[in-house]
Amino acid sequence: MVTRNFWWLEIIEEVKKYIKSCNTYQRNKNHTEALAGKLMPNAVPEKLWSHIMADFITKLPLAQEYNAILVVCNRMMKIAHFVSITERTSAEGVARLF
Repeated sequence: MVTRNFWWLEIIEEVKKYIKSCNTYQRNKNHTEALAGKLMPNAVPEKLWSHIMADFITKLPLAQEYNAILVVCNRMMKIAHFVSITERTSAEGVARLF
């Protein structure tokens, strides 16, 4: 609508920047994506180690040639194993650690 009455170089970029910084617009704009819905709890596993969670802790200070940790956790009993690794460990190397 601004371009109906005004024009200057980079008008579109400046209007977009203004809209992104406008608190009223950000609170009242229409959201085009569907709402996520209700959260559903995960089913409780029936056997130990049938469902696991794994994550990496990286960017650690070097200690005995290792700078990362592989964390593997059993979902049923919340038993966790921490394995020292390096950030350069390959996917095959991580699979062998499992």
